[in-house]
Amino acid sequence: MTTLLIILIALALGFDFLNGIHDSSNIVATMISSRAFSPRVALTVTAVAEFSGPLIFGVAVANTIGNEIAVASAINITVLLAAIAAAILWNLLTWYLGLPSSSSHALIGGFIGAVVIGAGWDKIMLGGLEKVLIALFASPLIGFAFGFAINKLIRFLFSQSTPKVSWLFKRGQIVTAVALALSHGTNDAQKTMGIITLALVTGGYLTEFKVPLWVILSSASMIALGTTLGGWRLIRTLGAKFYKIRPLDGFNAQLASAVVILGSSILGGPVSTTQVVSTSIMGVGAAHRFSKVRWGVAVDIAVAWLLTIPVSGLVAAGIYWVLSRVIPG
Repeated sequence: MTTLLIILIALALGFDFLNGIHDSSNIVATMISSRAFSPRVALTVTAVAEFSGPLIFGVAVANTIGNEIAVASAINITVLLAAIAAAILWNLLTWYLGLPSSSSHALIGGFIGAVVIGAGWDKIMLGGLEKVLIALFASPLIGFAFGFAINKLIRFLFSQSTPKVSWLFKRGQIVTAVALALSHGTNDAQKTMGIITLALVTGGYLTEFKVPLWVILSSASMIALGTTLGGWRLIRTLGAKFYKIRPLDGFNAQLASAVVILGSSILGGPVSTTQVVSTSIMGVGAAHRFSKVRWGVAVDIAVAWLLTIPVSGLVAAGIYWVLSRVIPG
């Protein structure tokens, strides 16, 4: 392999690792905040499920990233380096600030920005881009609706139960957390798989876009490793700042998120786990009463979401401009 390809693979796996740190909060925040499980137990169980996700549910999202966003002739090692570098920079910034922004948005934005500056808008496949953007922007709304509906339904079904039922939902979060972690590993690790496989195709090491087993295992391992370390700044944001989360709230939010993310993964739609989990938490809280949710925090996070794609796209364009003058064509 060339030096540039090795650097790209290392950066992609580094992004995957940061994604695990960044997004671990999405999986464990509710069950830690509701005191269902200790942080270490929650993170360890989540990491194992993260690793298993792509091995169980396939690589449909990776195929979307690799085949449906830009035409093959517009993709080269410089484009991929710029895209992944921009996504890493955005992840580091939002992690430092404690903002649960979207790693998915950052990577997609970086990819689009690098392709456009390198080859022009006409190299973007509008049908595939539409599919990606619909998945990214519709999934939070669906997460809110599912969270709201599931909370209403379960509260109705258990309305005559004694307070002891809280123990059931407290322990039941291990099941919903595993389901959510499986869905996250299935969706998010595949974005890295797509970038690495694209690099292998571009470099002539693969004749067609087919994700090798070693790429699947290495990507799944890095996101799981990042998850074990946890993103404590983000856990505090998701677990406490929206409202005080009880075991029932945690169970319902995780269940709603898992359904939305896993469904999107099977269909090949790359979604933001951060967005879906955040809006599911808000939907669950709003089902109690709208005033329960601290909407000011939601506005701050929404601003970060809206900025991610354009900012990461501009950063990637700038990085591409620099790299194109350093790396021989």
